[in-house]
Amino acid sequence: MPYELKHVFASLPQMERGVAKVIGGDPKGNNFLYTNGKCVIIRNIENPAIADIYTEHAHTVTVAKYAPSGYYIASGDASGRIRIWDTTQKEHLLKYEYTPLSGKVKDIAWTEDSKRIAAVGDGREKFGAVFLWDSGSSVGELSGHAKLINSVDIKQTRPYRLALASDDTCGSFFEGPPFKFKFTMREHSQFVNCVRFSPDGNRFVTAGADGQMFLYDGKDGNLISTLGGEKAHKGGIYAISWSPDSSQLISASGDKTVKLWDVGAGTAVTTFNLGSDVTDQQLGCLWQNEHLLTISLSGYINYLDKNNPDRTIRTVKGHSKSIQCVTVHKKDGRPHIYSGSHDGHINYWDAETGENDCFSGKGHSNQVSQMVTNDSSELVTCSMDDTLRYTNINKTECSASDVVKMDFQPKSVSVAAGGLSLAVCIGQVVLLKNKKKVFTMDNLDYEAEVGALHPGGSTAAVGGADGKVRLYSVQGSTLKDEGKTIELTGAITDMAYSNDGAYLALIDDKKVTSVFTVADDYSVKNNFYGHHAKPVTLAWSPDNEHFATGGMDMMVFIWTVSDPDKRIKVPDTHRLHHVSGLAWVDEHTLVTTSHDASIKQWTIKY
Repeated sequence: MPYELKHVFASLPQMERGVAKVIGGDPKGNNFLYTNGKCVIIRNIENPAIADIYTEHAHTVTVAKYAPSGYYIASGDASGRIRIWDTTQKEHLLKYEYTPLSGKVKDIAWTEDSKRIAAVGDGREKFGAVFLWDSGSSVGELSGHAKLINSVDIKQTRPYRLALASDDTCGSFFEGPPFKFKFTMREHSQFVNCVRFSPDGNRFVTAGADGQMFLYDGKDGNLISTLGGEKAHKGGIYAISWSPDSSQLISASGDKTVKLWDVGAGTAVTTFNLGSDVTDQQLGCLWQNEHLLTISLSGYINYLDKNNPDRTIRTVKGHSKSIQCVTVHKKDGRPHIYSGSHDGHINYWDAETGENDCFSGKGHSNQVSQMVTNDSSELVTCSMDDTLRYTNINKTECSASDVVKMDFQPKSVSVAAGGLSLAVCIGQVVLLKNKKKVFTMDNLDYEAEVGALHPGGSTAAVGGADGKVRLYSVQGSTLKDEGKTIELTGAITDMAYSNDGAYLALIDDKKVTSVFTVADDYSVKNNFYGHHAKPVTLAWSPDNEHFATGGMDMMVFIWTVSDPDKRIKVPDTHRLHHVSGLAWVDEHTLVTTSHDASIKQWTIKY
């Protein structure tokens, strides 16, 4: 194969304020599962940089759970569909598919023999179903609730019992199979968010938005006691997870804390404080072997330390919203990947290990549209918040001093030697020198889409929606229009000079890729065809002989400048998602980013 997937840096869970997030655990103890958009993400619990992404749902996936056998995963989406798929093979073959509900699936539970599945959520009149995994035929009726059901769990020892938790402030208890309604539990005064049986099946606990937790007998469903008296937490409780030995559990709450409970005594042994910001609300948790995981509203995954409640062992960061742009820069001799997302968040990743963090301080407040690095080790970013930022890569924090406010929203930014930057805004082209605006062109007779500075800083090329590229010469601190243009077939979507400045490559919305020779007065070197839909991003390899393009058809092509027929096609780089950014770590490693908020690295062999 000319290409091979080398690393996957997965997205964070997609979070919503006030909505619990279910994290699935692997019965073998190696992996954990969560969802973001149409993807189910499987990550290694010891080393979260190892990840696998399953993208086969047509709608937003809301929950995924391993079967107790460990061989299959059931995932449910916003349309009420459940897919049951294989975990042992890389292809994740679909085993069965059902649509038990007409609204979104909120939770899934399996019986311990991996033969029956309960799915609950929203629907018309029907908020839950329990069925055989291989035929889809019903094994009971989950009735008794007037509003959507948030949570379901099945006792993992025989005789089977099933418990539900709903937005109608009630829980309910079933015996089976076939599962029959026994009674309603009316202890909570607010939405009931979560219900979980202990692994030994002797007890179960419900947790609600009223901040209360109740402990019940697993066999007959009778109330045993409350945990933590009147109030277990100051805020609503979104998730609970039992310890493997059934003696303790953790609860995650909107009051930004997680508590570790001794179930026998009914008291909290430890309280973990996870911050003071709104984004530190805790919406999900998982206790797996020795690992205690929680998920914050920010999407960050926290590994808690029982012996030191004020410090997490590690916090897994990344993007939870779609990534819009990416670039690569060497820091202390190691390549780092920088990515900017739809919510203004900028992350940096060690290209080898996947170690990552976000830029601290107050950064962009809206989508980061494009980013490049200049020769003084600064990350130059333009954003929909109408600013350009120059961030020192070695400090990794956003400083308020290095922001340039634009008159209009910038769409594209490029840099060249001598401290030059070119920003293409809506209806304006701005030349900057050493972070100061030195020249502005207004009242353009065309719509400027994208700009590129020649690496030597002599020429500024600006591509327009009219299919023309205008070449301005940079003279001191002004741009001079000498009437030079290049004609293309369609509106220009991206363009870049090769690193040595020998070629200019362009892509347009008519799906044509063109390369021009700079020294030969910008004559056409070659045209390249292959994309089925609009390409949106382009990146030159460090060898100046190859470049990559990607776009709406979810494909990436790697082209050879001298020979249009020598191309490498990488299909389905990010399944069901557009490619939004490309960058090269070295001559044989390409980075792709996408709206699925994940980053992938590919080894390319010519």
